[in-house]
Amino acid sequence: MPTYKQFPLADTAEGLTEADILSWHVKPGDTVTVNQIVVEIETAKAAVELPIPWAGVVTELHVEPGQTVEVGTPILTIDVDPGGAAAPAPAAAAAAASAPVPPPAEAEEEMKPLVGYGSKAVVTQRRARKSPNVALVASDAPKAAFGASDAPKAALGRSPQPTAQPAAEPVRPRGGYVPLAKPPVRKLAKDLGVDLHALTGTADGGVITREDVERAANGPAAPAAAASPVDSGYDPATRERRVPIKGVRKMTAAAMVQSAYTAPHVTEFLTIDVTPMMEFREKLKKSREFAGVKVTPLTFAAKAVCLAAKRTPDVNAVWDEQAQEIVYKDYVHLGIAAATPRGLIVPKVRDADSMSLKELAQALTTLTDVAREGKTSPADMANGTFTITNVGVFGVDTGTPIINPGESAILCLGAIKDQPWVVDGEIKVRKVLQLSLSFDHRVVDGQQGSEFLADVGALLADPAMAMTY
Repeated sequence: MPTYKQFPLADTAEGLTEADILSWHVKPGDTVTVNQIVVEIETAKAAVELPIPWAGVVTELHVEPGQTVEVGTPILTIDVDPGGAAAPAPAAAAAAASAPVPPPAEAEEEMKPLVGYGSKAVVTQRRARKSPNVALVASDAPKAAFGASDAPKAALGRSPQPTAQPAAEPVRPRGGYVPLAKPPVRKLAKDLGVDLHALTGTADGGVITREDVERAANGPAAPAAAASPVDSGYDPATRERRVPIKGVRKMTAAAMVQSAYTAPHVTEFLTIDVTPMMEFREKLKKSREFAGVKVTPLTFAAKAVCLAAKRTPDVNAVWDEQAQEIVYKDYVHLGIAAATPRGLIVPKVRDADSMSLKELAQALTTLTDVAREGKTSPADMANGTFTITNVGVFGVDTGTPIINPGESAILCLGAIKDQPWVVDGEIKVRKVLQLSLSFDHRVVDGQQGSEFLADVGALLADPAMAMTY
């Protein structure tokens, strides 16, 4: 006799309250084994693959890709004792689907035997883009800043490696409208030759589903037109499109509002001649020790921050409101702000202060590769002590960044540009960089902030200064 169990969405060890269903790896009628990956979800921080703790036959999938599901909600029903039957009776499956939802505590108890269960970042199925509309700030600055040979070789998205999935043509907005569809649906549309711009999604918020794509591929797209402007999110009358706030965007917004209204921000600016740093960079590229190592201006900035923080530990401290204490960190977990299709993330280089320049360069390259593949896990984005954001990769001179929650300062790097500069009483063309430092005035006074920024600037203007630290 069939025995049914429901697989609930569990907390993946990161305080998860809800998640979006990205894609299913199984379908009704499939036989699964213990710890087999059955679904890919997207939380506010990362893409996660979930394994199932039982073996059996899948009887029903309760949610569609694109839906947002709360923790504890059943998302799949499985017959753990099919008794050799090819598929369970529909009535039994329906009864299982309508069974009461177990509370999160009970669901968690059922999951305990699962091996390796928990948060695991994976390659998401976003399509590779030929035009780099997403950048990770760990890359080099634009050609205007460093020359043609130093142009960024790739912007970082969440597409998988070329061997896992062939690159697809980029989705180009038409008239400002970008179709709403999950990665598997986009891939299906490409495979079937369906233009997503010609479709109107029938799911909540105007999201285009697999059925919409298949319907368009097999016949006229008239059924899709039945969806109202409200359903699609786009209203022709007002020429506006509404998109739900969720995932990384929702988390980032909440964190930035909390930081902006909790920490009294102060921002200071410094413009420096980094010609010696750029010349030193060229020397390193030719040295045997740095052969094959990618050294970028961000690498020098990371090293400068770690050295300067030893002189001004206040910038690496944090205000603990509950304990009414200032916590000084004897380590630097350096965050690198990154723009991705899912929104802003800040992966960390752990114990960056203990690394040599070469080790930092290699760590930043690894961070870049991981972000490009969409493998940055929630654990890799937690517990930072200081952040660097590099708006220079977009050709921007400088900015006034908001401090990352749980930290007390953030350094912004602008674009390195050829500009006139006075050298020994003469005007010459030099490589010029603008820095800005935002800091929490509860922890860092103006003197400490100014000294730290001046130290970072001195190290970037003349890398030989590091010998004095």
